[in-house]
Amino acid sequence: MRTVNKVILIGNITRDPSVKTTENGKKIAMFTIATNRYFKNSEWENKSEAEFHNCVAWWTLAERVESFLKKWKLVYAEGRLKTRIIEKEDWTKIYKTEIVVSNLIFLNKKSDFETSDELDNIEDDIF
Repeated sequence: MRTVNKVILIGNITRDPSVKTTENGKKIAMFTIATNRYFKNSEWENKSEAEFHNCVAWWTLAERVESFLKKWKLVYAEGRLKTRIIEKEDWTKIYKTEIVVSNLIFLNKKSDFETSDELDNIEDDIF
């Protein structure tokens, strides 16, 4: 039987991405996207609830994240859920679920970028 593991988010970057290079020379970018859920409570009052999604991007996508993503930028992210198990020194386990991003579209207008140098490096199709 086939299964599906797909995540689609539209939200804002909560802080500047953290980019590292692995021992093999591959870049990895880690960032968080905030989304909001709007609903009515039992008294029919309008409420909203923020959700924060840990995201990971690899290789060339990580390079684009490093070059263009900054806090508060609006993005469309598509990927899959991945849960890692981290074993601590005391043998306890921490489960960390992340979104491994495979497609990222920057939704801000070109005028939202700070310098013309940034604009020169951006392709028109990512907006």
